[in-house]
Amino acid sequence: MLYELPTKGFSFELIATLGHARAGILHTPRGDIETPVFMPVGTAGTVKAMTADELRAPPLDAKIILGNTYHLYLRPGLEVIGHVGGLHKLAAWDRPILTDSGGFQVFSLAAINEIDDEGVTFRSHIDGSKHRLTPEVSMQIQRVLGSDIAMVFDQCPPGDADESVHEVALRRTTAWAKRSLAAPHADGQAVFGIVQGGIDTGRRLRHMAEITALGFDGHALGGLAVGESLAETYRILDEVAHVLPAEKPRYLMGVGTPADLEKGIGAGIDMFDCVMPTRNARNGYLFTEGTRVNIPNNSNRLDTGPIDPSCPCATCRTHSRAYLRHLYQAKEILYARLATLHNLTFYARHVRKLRDRILAEGVRA
Repeated sequence: MLYELPTKGFSFELIATLGHARAGILHTPRGDIETPVFMPVGTAGTVKAMTADELRAPPLDAKIILGNTYHLYLRPGLEVIGHVGGLHKLAAWDRPILTDSGGFQVFSLAAINEIDDEGVTFRSHIDGSKHRLTPEVSMQIQRVLGSDIAMVFDQCPPGDADESVHEVALRRTTAWAKRSLAAPHADGQAVFGIVQGGIDTGRRLRHMAEITALGFDGHALGGLAVGESLAETYRILDEVAHVLPAEKPRYLMGVGTPADLEKGIGAGIDMFDCVMPTRNARNGYLFTEGTRVNIPNNSNRLDTGPIDPSCPCATCRTHSRAYLRHLYQAKEILYARLATLHNLTFYARHVRKLRDRILAEGVRA
């Protein structure tokens, strides 16, 4: 079943369902994205340690990556990005890019921030310089970046915020969503709305009704994995994810482990991002089916086998655990590249296996 989305050139095709889980295709002008999908995070215009060719090549074959509005605004800045011709040209990436709004980073990284109904004044975590971010400024930055999917500017409260903080955040996020949608966008740029509400199901559903009524191309659940327990995260997913409009893509922001992805897909989510596979790789943790290898462990010192014999990535086809441990201990740059390639390949294969199961066992839409 094919659904046209509000932005020209974008559509969402729902192919099969298995319970709340969905298999589909997000059609975009820069290429099709099979869903569910894990999107590697390219915070500063690069998925750390990876080249664009490595991301595109099978078996990883990333169809979409993320860019970070906050970080790219601060460095290299809009003058450089605009001069080069946008983020795709800067990063030599010809497939879709999703950019976040910068809101989460303002609240989590900025040394000092002052929030009001118009936006946020903050000081850069890099040099302490003062900046102002509003829904209009966020959309202006994303317009210069030229991303295929832009996220609205929102307020993301911490997991332990009290009810009054959440209520203010919901009011602001709805108002800012309207302003983000009304602001000029890049040609052919889709816009996703964000649902907040913490771990209160009623508040989530109430805010969802406000956001989904505004006519976005897709919807995201924000404000999860920000300090609440894993059980609370999973409960909210089970209770609200499948309520998001079925005819538009559903995105769970910043979550998480392979188990989190499986849980989210079962709850009805289509799109995921997280720094976990790349960050874990650099810190010595490599994913395999059902477990995680701690490469610095002495048990790997003489191990001539691969990280995972069943993995088709170049790292597993070519190098042993002993070699990877040596590179890690010696702080060689090559370690980060090999480990990141493996972890991203694991995540991509993990999600594709879940998608294949939906197609094989599910009901055709």
